[in-house]
Amino acid sequence: MRAFHADAVVTGDAGVLRDAAVVVGAGGRIVDVGQADTVLPRHAGVAVERVRGAILPGLVNAHTHLELSGLRGQVPGGAGFLAWVEQLIGQRLEAAPEENTEAIERAVVELDAFGTVAVGEVTNTLAAVRALARSGFVGSVFHEVFGVDREAIERRLGALPAMVDERVGAWPHGALTYSRTVHTLYTTHADVARRLLRDAREQGVRASVHLAEHVAERRFLEQGDGPIADWYEKRLGVRRELIEAPGKAPVAFADELGALAPHVLLVHLTDARPEELAVVAHRGAPVVFCPRSNLYIETRLPPLLSARAVGLRPALGTDSLASNSSLDVLAEARALADRFPTVPARDLVSMATWHGACALGRSDVGRVARGARPGLIAFDGDVGDDPCAFVLRNVRGLSRRWLSRRQDI
Repeated sequence: MRAFHADAVVTGDAGVLRDAAVVVGAGGRIVDVGQADTVLPRHAGVAVERVRGAILPGLVNAHTHLELSGLRGQVPGGAGFLAWVEQLIGQRLEAAPEENTEAIERAVVELDAFGTVAVGEVTNTLAAVRALARSGFVGSVFHEVFGVDREAIERRLGALPAMVDERVGAWPHGALTYSRTVHTLYTTHADVARRLLRDAREQGVRASVHLAEHVAERRFLEQGDGPIADWYEKRLGVRRELIEAPGKAPVAFADELGALAPHVLLVHLTDARPEELAVVAHRGAPVVFCPRSNLYIETRLPPLLSARAVGLRPALGTDSLASNSSLDVLAEARALADRFPTVPARDLVSMATWHGACALGRSDVGRVARGARPGLIAFDGDVGDDPCAFVLRNVRGLSRRWLSRRQDI
């Protein structure tokens, strides 16, 4: 066992402990945590490391697209989602496979260096699965399927088991769960989307849906026209008369398909309205915000204040390096702190830790609590009156280090 005595321990789920200690046992499991003058005497003889600064649980990045890491800095933003995705498709087709493999490996190393322990990895190719499992990450792998033509998407679904076997072998891969899921409700046939969401619930795994991400999505789902209908016709060759729209707003359509549920991560919600967020909260669906990616692509932020007003506890993700400068989920919290100064720093740090763990259905990470195995990271320095504000102020300038990893013995 080892003990760490810090100026502050940010628990993730239960606030901040000042002059506190954490005792870690085999496998990185938390044996004890509390005020130092109470905890340390209970573990006399255990080696103690004094941390002049703050201890946090390992971070939870609830929405990543690591297979796009090779596109870092190559896809222009600021002109809206469809302009961005057009550029992304072109760049992705030109990328050399070996370069992308190297970029994914670097991205996994970067996640670890930032103090990340769990991810919600969204994938079309499964390219990052082996690297994540090898490095000890936990969380969820969301294997997306696309297609508005029923027969075509059924064929893709039928081919997925062979694809998984060929590219990553038999599951499980470490502590990463696997589910087939939809990308958006306008790129997946409704009947298939409904079935995939139901399958995930019955299998006891999480699913993920990008929802209410931009104005064009709402226009298409409600009215069946606009930029997305044009994109289908020009990019995919789908005749306009064959393009079906439900005639419903994004959140209402998601509710109809079973996506507003505790096992489905609703990602982005940048274009969600307060009354829609209230429905999401009532249904108990977890929410993931990716503020820096939203700013890069659409120059908009997620509706944090409205989400908090209806009782939502959003998690955070970085999205991909094709729309972000780093994979640091604390930098997402800092971006929100800069723009929503009334939101307590403690709550923003929780979004990068415990809220993400809850979104992924993991009680063993995201918090410094007895029995958990969150991994511990340290921010060295004078924590001042508010250790969480200290952490967010120093996201870009202060080094952080691992004290204990999940797999430490």
